[in-house]
Amino acid sequence: MGELERKVVLVTRATRIQELVAKYNTLSQAKFYIEHLGADFADYEREHVSYMQVRQQVETTLKRFCRVHVLDRNFLPSYLFAPDDVVVALGQDGVVANTLKYLNGQPLLGVNPDPLRFDGVLLPFEPRDLSKVFEEVLAGRRPYKEVTMAKAALSDGQVLYAVNDLFIGPKSHTSARYEIALSSKKEVQSSSGIIVSTGLGSTAWFKSIVAGSCEVARSMGAHVSMQSYRPVPWDAPYLQFAVREPFPSVSTQASLVCGRIDDRSPLTVRSLMPEHGVIFSDGIEEDFLSFNSGMLATVGRAEKRGLLIH
Repeated sequence: MGELERKVVLVTRATRIQELVAKYNTLSQAKFYIEHLGADFADYEREHVSYMQVRQQVETTLKRFCRVHVLDRNFLPSYLFAPDDVVVALGQDGVVANTLKYLNGQPLLGVNPDPLRFDGVLLPFEPRDLSKVFEEVLAGRRPYKEVTMAKAALSDGQVLYAVNDLFIGPKSHTSARYEIALSSKKEVQSSSGIIVSTGLGSTAWFKSIVAGSCEVARSMGAHVSMQSYRPVPWDAPYLQFAVREPFPSVSTQASLVCGRIDDRSPLTVRSLMPEHGVIFSDGIEEDFLSFNSGMLATVGRAEKRGLLIH
């Protein structure tokens, strides 16, 4: 297939102004709301104008090489990617993570639309780099990093993938109740949920849980420190999990609260929640699996890996 016959999918996001207009119907109402709260609406406008200009620049560059399909990230769950698609995500980092979990071997290239605004750990390229980099991608000369993903498989056949982390717990701010098992250890727990982290997610939510736990323990006299914490490589062949705020009682335990998940030792969690139990990934609460009484989730390393161009 010739290069011009291939398709590049450009994944974009709504700006803050677009999200506010969708909520408040008009730009003037959105502006009134923001300024009424004492915030600087001009910053929202600068971000919007900059992002739309960069989006047009990126789209124009890509059209020199391939057919271009622009896809809002909200439509990712229902979009069918072709096996030979090349995917470009136009920042922030969350757009990259949210896109990667819906791919199956297609390379993903992250572009930072505003380096002064976004750190861009997953966005190694700027728009000015795109022409040269994309040409190398099409020619197969550009290296990529493999990214281990997590997978939650339910006993009814449903599955959910994650690039950063999975959350297993209550939909609202209540306690989750479940039976958790790893290797030969099993116990019933009550907590505010379980976080399962990939290597990519080891610098995000999982790290915050470890940091909080260390500080609580230190304040009670334990000699612990975050200095010994090391992020996990992106392609590590295992996952990590941590239980948030486990509560020990006469009927619940709190000893199986952190550990490693690998191909020989998946984590299993059986829901004991009559309602409001959920599993979601990468912070996208709207894209979730219901996880209520009797449902069993088996969590482990996904059979597919993400490919991040760098």
